[in-house]
Amino acid sequence: MIFGCRKRNNESILIMKKWLITLLRCAIAWHFTYEGLSKLLSDNWSSESYLSHAIGPFSGFYHWMAASESLMAIIDPLNIWALILIGLALFMGIGTRWAAGAGIALLMVYYFAYPPFGAGIHGFTEGASYIVNKNFIEALALTLIMLTKEKGYGLMALKPYLIQSKKKNNTISTEVDNGIISRRETLKNLVVLPALGLLGWGAFRQQQLYGTDGTTGATIQIGRKALSELKGELPKGKIGQHEISRLVAGGNLIGGWAHSRDLLYVPSLFKAYNTEKKVFETLMLAEQAGINTINIGFPSNALLQKYKKVTGSKLKVISQVGPDMDNNDYYKYIDEAIDFGVDIIQIQGNWCDWLVRDGKTEVIQKMMDHIRRQGYTAGLASHTIDALIVCENEGIIPDYYMKTMHHDRYWSAHPMENRIPFEVDGHKNADHNKFHDNLFCLYPDRTVEFVNRAKVPVMGFKVLAAGAIEPEDGFKWAFENGADFICVGMFDFQIVNDVNITIDTLNNLSQRQRAWHG
Repeated sequence: MIFGCRKRNNESILIMKKWLITLLRCAIAWHFTYEGLSKLLSDNWSSESYLSHAIGPFSGFYHWMAASESLMAIIDPLNIWALILIGLALFMGIGTRWAAGAGIALLMVYYFAYPPFGAGIHGFTEGASYIVNKNFIEALALTLIMLTKEKGYGLMALKPYLIQSKKKNNTISTEVDNGIISRRETLKNLVVLPALGLLGWGAFRQQQLYGTDGTTGATIQIGRKALSELKGELPKGKIGQHEISRLVAGGNLIGGWAHSRDLLYVPSLFKAYNTEKKVFETLMLAEQAGINTINIGFPSNALLQKYKKVTGSKLKVISQVGPDMDNNDYYKYIDEAIDFGVDIIQIQGNWCDWLVRDGKTEVIQKMMDHIRRQGYTAGLASHTIDALIVCENEGIIPDYYMKTMHHDRYWSAHPMENRIPFEVDGHKNADHNKFHDNLFCLYPDRTVEFVNRAKVPVMGFKVLAAGAIEPEDGFKWAFENGADFICVGMFDFQIVNDVNITIDTLNNLSQRQRAWHG
């Protein structure tokens, strides 16, 4: 009696194990199948962008594959059909061990393209924490399926039945104990077919209603599509010994400084959109588009250091710094920026304005000297042109200027007669006719006059007046009026368009009088 109960319990456990293995196998199988079919049905899908953005110790290998059109002609269909065939084999239980092994190999290719090494607790890769991500977990599950004797229900389990049936003139035995599968067991092994059909029908209906899902694994679709629309190579110039792109990425969107006037929710929206993962994607896309430099506020240094460490990026970082006036330590943030591994150091625009306004230009000179003593290129930024004029008169000449450069022919610019030097970054007035975070180049004519007599390179920033001016207009105005470089805050979806506008603008300048510096 006890023996019979144990036997039934053991049988129940074995049946449950069989169903669990079947469920696990089919879940992974459907993931593979759907990934493959979605890519097959997507128009002009390619893994080129996924490979070209690869990070980690083997990134060079992935980049090499992405750079070869002949290899991509093989890799893309191979990837698609490997996913589909592995998925179908796992789902139907045909050659399960071989399919699981192939699936593990493919997942490891994905894993090492974006390995979650050093990306911290939250990681860069979707669904990742340190070391472990979804590809790693799925590969472990396939390893279990490959190594365990039990493979669950599937068509391969019918093989003994088919052999036995052939030997007995196609008569079906009902003796399970003799090693021949019963009709009930046969139906269980066939259950994978209607399950596959049901999932396939659901996916087909989804595709009919919403279109093909083209953002599955091994896809960075925005990068692939946008990069293919580039009009050429982004021109470069020199600041000191650094060759940098004429279009420099701005750090305000990453840092959440929106200058959104009275739209109070916008800074929070910026920060919510620009997660660490999105920032990394944006920077990778910018580099692929030819932008090799970013100008950031000091608080963003840790994030850029992490980005370069995780991705192996060669992106040049210009760090803005100010003095620690509370402790009379003018060099603290300069030294910290150097520790972060930045390439160029620039005295921040609002600090230059405030120090000049308060009659403390000697602090600017001391900071400039310290930057140069450390062997770094020293930049000086300003919002108000008066600050740079005072520095010039006192013989404080940087290796390059960074100056707000935009015209004031837009609706939210307050009247010239109400503008006050040094009011940028000051009190935001509720009166529309006064400063309210709306105007950053207070005196455009005086700015153009100063820029055109400058003997060092000039980088224009806020050239779009924080989104009030169209890029075609703002880029042209800045370059024609003497800027050698422009610094622009960009979301990922704006990058390629802004690069193309820069290329077109530089190819069609007709009014520029100033010689290029750098």
